[in-house]
Amino acid sequence: MSEKAAIPAGVSYGVSGRVALVTGAGSAGGIGFATAKFLAKAGAKVAITSTTKRIDDRLRELRGPAARAAFIADLTDPDAVAALVAAVNARLGKIDILVNNAGMVQTGVNEPAKLFHKVTEAEWRRTLDINLDTCFRVTKAVLPQMLRREYGRIVNIASVTGPLVTNPKSAGYSAAKAAMVGLTRALAIEVADNGITVNAVAPGWIETESSSKQEVIAGKNTPIGRSGRPAEVGAVALFLASVEASYVTGQMIVVDGGNSIQEYKGPSRDYY
Repeated sequence: MSEKAAIPAGVSYGVSGRVALVTGAGSAGGIGFATAKFLAKAGAKVAITSTTKRIDDRLRELRGPAARAAFIADLTDPDAVAALVAAVNARLGKIDILVNNAGMVQTGVNEPAKLFHKVTEAEWRRTLDINLDTCFRVTKAVLPQMLRREYGRIVNIASVTGPLVTNPKSAGYSAAKAAMVGLTRALAIEVADNGITVNAVAPGWIETESSSKQEVIAGKNTPIGRSGRPAEVGAVALFLASVEASYVTGQMIVVDGGNSIQEYKGPSRDYY
């Protein structure tokens, strides 16, 4: 283990005192806000962001012993990303932990699902922009300060959709999330000797405010027999964001109730 990667003597463990930025945290019942709550409760200084004013409601609900802040930012705009990072630095300090959760859909924007051959060029670019390029932009803006300080934890919220499995009418999303895992691995190699880890969390059927009836049914057909909870994803993200996770990097941690390992996907009573 290099001296840079070693845990310094006397450092606070967990995430206590660290500055964390969590993107896509506007939904009260979403993975982003669940992760932010874990980080705040564990003592991190947490900045949360979304594209709408509802992020102010989340800030009022966030509890923890350290300072907290909320920002409205459109992460598809490079200038907005630069302004966001500067604002977090000014309010809370340099960023130690980055959780790239923003993606899937953007509030107020219609994102219709389509078969691949019916997807327009603009729709394809838009899907990649929201689900992959936002991760690229925020990470690129935050990484230099992590490199200078020789410490950082980057956690990318990907999906099993793309890297492991997929569904009809989800070619763009699948491509973006598979690419996010590829980015995670490539960056992990680049910064491994700088005290920075980069990992991905790949949720399966997680029940949130936006879950469809079909998604809830799919969750009931996992080996565990239910959809996952945002907190169950957030708990994994919290570990990867901790000081103790210093020897875990370039990994994709699957949180899907065992769904991706079962060959038979129907009701268990009909087979198992």
